[in-house]
Amino acid sequence: MANLDVLAPFIFSFEGVYGNDPIDRGGATKYGVTIATWKRLGYDKDRDGDIDVEDLKLITLDDAKMIMRKNFWNKWQADAIKDQSIANCLVDWVWASGAYGIRIPQVKLGVLADGVVGPKTIAALNKQDPKEFFTWLKERRKLYILRFVQNQPAQKKFLKGWLRRLDGIKYGSLVYNNGKEVRF
Repeated sequence: MANLDVLAPFIFSFEGVYGNDPIDRGGATKYGVTIATWKRLGYDKDRDGDIDVEDLKLITLDDAKMIMRKNFWNKWQADAIKDQSIANCLVDWVWASGAYGIRIPQVKLGVLADGVVGPKTIAALNKQDPKEFFTWLKERRKLYILRFVQNQPAQKKFLKGWLRRLDGIKYGSLVYNNGKEVRF
């Protein structure tokens, strides 16, 4: 079964320290965790009575991994996915693009495309030929990214990085932002 400990370091290798690029639709972000997500799932780290950007600046990689597990890995019920490569691609898609990373694959799987992963979605996913589904998944995700940038031209500044990260998700390995390849 898939394991978050394989995927998390890969994602964090691409997600930098604190940033607040006005073009980034996520707003203030640290380790890929947006301020909106931290307000919803985090806590008052600086103990000043509110959850705000100052708290986000204080999060650790362990905090970010907790958010990843709670709000992204578990949304895909990835512990029940038999193939690590498929889990990597699916969870990274949800991390980067939200529910589209569930709904689009659900259409391909022939289950209700409601953005909620249940037993039918997992069963259909685990019945797929892993390499064929992985190939489709990467191609479809690339198309999603290209269309997103076409419809949101200001996001083009992130395109090269998004595609490089997607390219780093290989069948049987992950290529980190620094070029290090980890096989599993």
